[in-house]
Amino acid sequence: MTASPRKSSQPSPVAQSLPLWQLLTGCAQAVSAVLQGQSLNDALAARPVAERPGVQALSFAVLRRLGTAQALRTILVPKKPAPWVDGLLLSALALACGTEYSEHTLVDQTVEAAKRKVRPASGLVNAVMRRFLRERQALMAEIESDPVAHFNHPQWWISRLKHDWPEQWQALLQANQEAAPMALRVNARRSTPQAYMTRLEDAGLPAWLDPTTGGIVLKHAAPVSRLPGFDEGDVSVQDLSAQRAAPLLLQACQFPPASPGTPRPRVLDACAAPGGKTAHLLELADLDVTALDTDPTRLARVHDTLDRLGLQAHAIAADASRPDAWWDGQLYDAILLDAPCSASGIVRRHPDVRWLRRESDIAALARTQDAILDALWPLLKPGGHLLYCTCSLFKEEGQQRVDAFLQRCPQAKALSAPGHLLPVVEYDEPAGSDSGDGFFYALFTKI
Repeated sequence: MTASPRKSSQPSPVAQSLPLWQLLTGCAQAVSAVLQGQSLNDALAARPVAERPGVQALSFAVLRRLGTAQALRTILVPKKPAPWVDGLLLSALALACGTEYSEHTLVDQTVEAAKRKVRPASGLVNAVMRRFLRERQALMAEIESDPVAHFNHPQWWISRLKHDWPEQWQALLQANQEAAPMALRVNARRSTPQAYMTRLEDAGLPAWLDPTTGGIVLKHAAPVSRLPGFDEGDVSVQDLSAQRAAPLLLQACQFPPASPGTPRPRVLDACAAPGGKTAHLLELADLDVTALDTDPTRLARVHDTLDRLGLQAHAIAADASRPDAWWDGQLYDAILLDAPCSASGIVRRHPDVRWLRRESDIAALARTQDAILDALWPLLKPGGHLLYCTCSLFKEEGQQRVDAFLQRCPQAKALSAPGHLLPVVEYDEPAGSDSGDGFFYALFTKI
């Protein structure tokens, strides 16, 4: 398979009304924060509200070319500058490798940002940028053999994908350089995908229907305020791969239709925030759902999601690996476990993830995944079903966890499930389709 080019769903930097030097100032701060271990979301939250869309657009572009920019900066400035100045140089070099701005505009505004923030560094910034523009061809040739500069991912990440996916690794790395599509899930209690497609057409939002999931992919991303019926709960934003979770679990369970006086099936959605899968379960069936997440702040987003959709669930802020602190003693008919993971499958949406993760994180996350699986399995009724998923491309967080779990738990029987889903697809526009995020699914029943 080969990665297909698509138009970015991110807002174009040139469309922003704020001066470029101001956006570069914020971008430099955000990139510096990521390099020091802070998530881009947290870094953006520290910026003034008016700056965030423009700074995010610049930061996304820079983080997708950060390996190239770091290799160039190492040649041009061997002694690493102070964090913000380094962030500014990396941002400017990354943008200079793209087509967002003219060379003159970029150099002028980068120097202006330096003058306003750290004036003594403006001379260095000016000299570095002008040298790069003069020697661009030779400098790019010098870093051509550097895989980190070429693929814009850490070396350990490249090596792991090459090991796990020897035929697809380059296409996966290439796909991560593109913006992910915006996908929608129509509330089955209110409408159908076909009917909602008509509403999108009337609203001037071209889209196509994914035949596998029934999800809708917008040709161009749009604010939720433009989505017909969003505030009323007619539709939600959810990636195509994530839309597979609720139908997979419910089709396996085959719960009978609800009837008066009959208790609703008990379902646990572990690690539920921000609540998309919880809501999808409730849209498709009458269930008694418990939404569990260790982070109270993120759990609040589950409440917000359910309130907008007019749905209800029991929400608990607790650690899924410690049921003794929250479980009421009644077994569940089904469990959905979207386990904490590297998020290596959603790098298209979160380009900072590749630079935040460390190779040692994967083994630590695998231990956490095992611990949660082992803790939740006893809470499942005999004959019940557990769906395990992660938004990861790495087999250590997918198939290897399943193999280890089956060895530890003789009562667990693996059923048919998609396994690893890769965010690489071949398609022809405009009819087309698109891949969802990188995901892994495994389904078990207790025998």
